[in-house]
Amino acid sequence: MKENKEVISADQLETKNIASETENAPDEIGTANEGKLLLSFAIPAIIGMLCNAVQNIINRVFVGNAEGSLAIAGVVVCFPLIVIFMALSMLIGIGATTLAAIRLGEKKKEEAEKLLGQAISLLTILPLIACVVAWPFQEEILLAFGATETNMAYALDYLSVILVSMVFFSLSVGVNNFIRTEGKPQVAMGTQILAAVVNIIVNYFFVMRFGWGVKGAAAGILIGNIVSLFWIFGYFMSRYSYLKIHLKDLIPQPSLVWNIIVLGLAPFLMQLANSVQQLIMNRTLSEYGGDLALAAVGIVGSLSTLLVLPLIGFSQGAQPIIGYNYGARKLDRVKRTLNKGILYSTIFGVISFIIVQTCSAPLASLFTQNEPEVIELAAHALRIFFLCLPLIGYQIMCSGYFQATGHPFYSGVLSLSRQVLLFIPLLLILPRYWGVEGAWFCAPIADAGSIILTFCVTTYSVKKLNLAIQKQKEKETKKVENDPHS
Repeated sequence: MKENKEVISADQLETKNIASETENAPDEIGTANEGKLLLSFAIPAIIGMLCNAVQNIINRVFVGNAEGSLAIAGVVVCFPLIVIFMALSMLIGIGATTLAAIRLGEKKKEEAEKLLGQAISLLTILPLIACVVAWPFQEEILLAFGATETNMAYALDYLSVILVSMVFFSLSVGVNNFIRTEGKPQVAMGTQILAAVVNIIVNYFFVMRFGWGVKGAAAGILIGNIVSLFWIFGYFMSRYSYLKIHLKDLIPQPSLVWNIIVLGLAPFLMQLANSVQQLIMNRTLSEYGGDLALAAVGIVGSLSTLLVLPLIGFSQGAQPIIGYNYGARKLDRVKRTLNKGILYSTIFGVISFIIVQTCSAPLASLFTQNEPEVIELAAHALRIFFLCLPLIGYQIMCSGYFQATGHPFYSGVLSLSRQVLLFIPLLLILPRYWGVEGAWFCAPIADAGSIILTFCVTTYSVKKLNLAIQKQKEKETKKVENDPHS
């Protein structure tokens, strides 16, 4: 039997058995209503991403209530290194799945499977190398990230376990993207829910019952990611997966590796910029506000994931749809998916903005009950940080559009504009004249600048897309007119 099976048309799909249906699931991406399809992809992506975020949030909630704000501060200073591992998973995972979505749209299943194999190898090798390199220098790394004498012990306890966890995390998150790309967003969501549930259960017993503190919290993430990884590989070895793992595809192929890295470079650099931004933020707040400010920014960062990750989820839900239809040259569907994504993410951003502005104190109090100064500072920071929240979804969706259509340069510029061009320079300047308050205002100013840049670049690109759609329609019209059987 040939491995590279032809994808069956939507009309034939109903006559096939369950195995055939699952093999040909991607066809729906090119035929179903764009709005409904986007929601069917985005909602599981959002739920799954929130489950990933919950793992870090639950850590801080349990640690904060069991150990206090110093423990939260110790966890926070580890975050820039965690972001580096996230960057590695995005470099390979998003780069490979972007290409895979386009190949599926072109009906090239075998090439998509090669990309899956390459991703698995790279997502195993690169995080493992990063873990081995970082292990002997944990204390030096934490000092560079803003750790102080009072929170260093907590930070070391947390980092010693989380480093190992990140190897499994990178592989789990990166490969899970392929499940969504082949048209199974609900399955991809299930793996993330599983990791979060396991993490919450382990955290409760290790931190609250056994008193293992930050080490117990990090162990929860480790165990959750290991369980999730077994689930993912179980899926790809089952009859329900469309793409299959082949041993021959695990051998790195330089040309494919290069293409993956080129397309994954934009999100990778964005995450590295996030790490640098977090590092500078930690050191700035440690200097101007001490452990109190570090604990506050830890709370802001945790809630930020709940507010911003759904917006990223809409973008992630749209990317396989846009990529597949772009590869299939169904450009009108590409445009409609982009417009729907912008609409949905903007609505969510407005609702989230209202919640933050009216409920900032109750949200901050989730992380600590007995430290009113931390709650007050975190609530104040939340209201400032998210002043541009209604329009952040637009910026994220448009950046994802360029990523999905194979335009890494535009995606990179838009992704990096906020952190590198605006946020980091502002963070180096404003606190010198405005202290901690200046650090809080860096976010909305950077958001506003990146949104304006995104609008300019996207408007130009959409005009080109409209011209391409018009040319397609003209060709179709001429073909019909010249067809004697029409």
